[in-house]
Amino acid sequence: MAKGNINVSVENIFPLIKKFLYSDHEIFLRELISNATDATLKLKHLTNTGEAKVEYGNPMIEVKINKENKTLQIIDQGIGMTEEEVQKYINEVAFSGAEDFISKHKDAEKEGIIGHFGLGFYSAFMVADKVEIITKSYTDAPAVQWVCDGSPQFELGPSDKKDRGTEIVLHIAEDSQEFLEEYKIRELLQKYNRFMPIPIKFGTKEETLPLPEGADKDATPEKVIVDDIINNPNPAWTKAPSELKEEDYKAFYHELYPMQFDEPLFHIHLNVDYPFHLTGILFFPKLGNNLNIDKDKIQLYQNQVFVTDEVKGIVPDFLMLLRGVIDSPDIPLNVSRSYLQADGAVKKISSYITKKVADKMVSLMNDNREDYEKKWNDIKVVIEYGMISEEKFYEKSDKFALYPTVDGKYLTFEELKDKIKDNQTDKDGKLIILYASNIDEQDQYIQTAKEKGYEVLLLDSPIVPHLIQKLETTKENISFVRVDADHINNLIKKDENIASILTDEEKETLKKDLEETIDSKTYTIALENLSKDDAPFILTQPEFMRRMKDMQQTGGGMFGMMGGFPESYNLVVNTNSALASDILKKENKDEKATIIKQALDLAKLSQNILKGKDLTNFIKRSFDLIK
Repeated sequence: MAKGNINVSVENIFPLIKKFLYSDHEIFLRELISNATDATLKLKHLTNTGEAKVEYGNPMIEVKINKENKTLQIIDQGIGMTEEEVQKYINEVAFSGAEDFISKHKDAEKEGIIGHFGLGFYSAFMVADKVEIITKSYTDAPAVQWVCDGSPQFELGPSDKKDRGTEIVLHIAEDSQEFLEEYKIRELLQKYNRFMPIPIKFGTKEETLPLPEGADKDATPEKVIVDDIINNPNPAWTKAPSELKEEDYKAFYHELYPMQFDEPLFHIHLNVDYPFHLTGILFFPKLGNNLNIDKDKIQLYQNQVFVTDEVKGIVPDFLMLLRGVIDSPDIPLNVSRSYLQADGAVKKISSYITKKVADKMVSLMNDNREDYEKKWNDIKVVIEYGMISEEKFYEKSDKFALYPTVDGKYLTFEELKDKIKDNQTDKDGKLIILYASNIDEQDQYIQTAKEKGYEVLLLDSPIVPHLIQKLETTKENISFVRVDADHINNLIKKDENIASILTDEEKETLKKDLEETIDSKTYTIALENLSKDDAPFILTQPEFMRRMKDMQQTGGGMFGMMGGFPESYNLVVNTNSALASDILKKENKDEKATIIKQALDLAKLSQNILKGKDLTNFIKRSFDLIK
């Protein structure tokens, strides 16, 4: 048996590989099965082109554990290697056989050849203290055996292997005995290799055959032992959309996420050949208003090899809430295929995905608007997030973004403008868009606005403050105002004047009475000449202050650095209300204070901010007043 030195530029590369190149030891199995897949796909290419005069057949990859011998085997029926090729591809570290093959066969990349770096094989030494390669080429060359114990020395000699292909035998090291456990290997195969393009056998399983037609219903079905193929070589994303039905997409969704019982709302099938190769399927799950739903549910593959589920960078941030698969041979990975490397291709892919999602929204809206509206509340967080964070997505959003009203109608922005422009344009010509964030808590204000004939939107997602800021800065002459931000007459100011039944002197006295009872640090008191039918005390929070607080709660960048905003409210007192006159008539200061406190607490109650000790005092005072 011949002996020689592995051709490396450092004295001993194996400790380097083990410690630094692959941070996660478990990926050795992914790398070795990727190599076996490459070997099989190379053979397929050569038989298709007629260069290999052999029968391709139905090859598979087999993974076997021998706990007694402490070995793990990966066996393929692929192209195999001659002695010369072993010298070239194994003994010269980082000489990639896949790269060499593709350079000679330019169209072979279409077959899905995986390897690029030529280092994957050496990941075996992370878990093995000795590795054997037993291989026979598809040509007439004799079989050979290569053996290395993790040092730069190897042995290379003849083998009695009769069948075409390669067998890798790992003699598992003492510190890696977990990789001799069936459950562990099955777990790794299902994590990294469950969609590899070549069937992978891992043991056998028992199957029950269906009873033949016409058999006695009490007959015992026959049970047979079959190969346990742990992967699906033809997952949905590798097929053309025309080959798939809706139930196929749903079945694939549950194959990806077996513990997810809800059906996806809809899917987006990605398929592009230029200027990069990319396929995949993205699913919209039911999100509601939940921004904290699990991210990192999109899986990144490279030629059907699982790489990672941390796809930040290639998938725009707003789409990280989605689920599904992206597969591209053009995604730049680090040498261990463990994470993305930023470059221009990543940005192009990210832009393509953004455009594809926007186009899908437009088609859903145009094809079946009624169905799209039904799904809006479950997808709006993604759409609104995209409008804020991706300019190209925002530019298209007028075609598919919806603005629901408190009455359950769904309007595009242009439809909304046309509907409200005549009634909700203020005296300065600005279009005022009223909205509520909670129908129940803001019902009093909503009803008052509706009595005026105003339309009120229901914008209740957690990122609404950022969205309306974006809309106000990009669309001309509009302003969003929450319906409880002020008295209705001040929300949309018209050229209307209502006379006061109180004299200026009476107003001064009333304001003094109010200031003596009400905390001036929390409440800014304003006397307004309103209709006698309007509420006597109206509590509002300035739009700017409330919006800044909302932004702060949802991570508003600079707003998160400004510290907590103090609680601050406007108290609008209706000078034309009977209560205002009653307060003035009371001569006893304590009686005045009791009425003012009661009225203020009622206003606070309408805003759902009467709590704790103030609520306790209000209840006690209310009972005292009705004794």
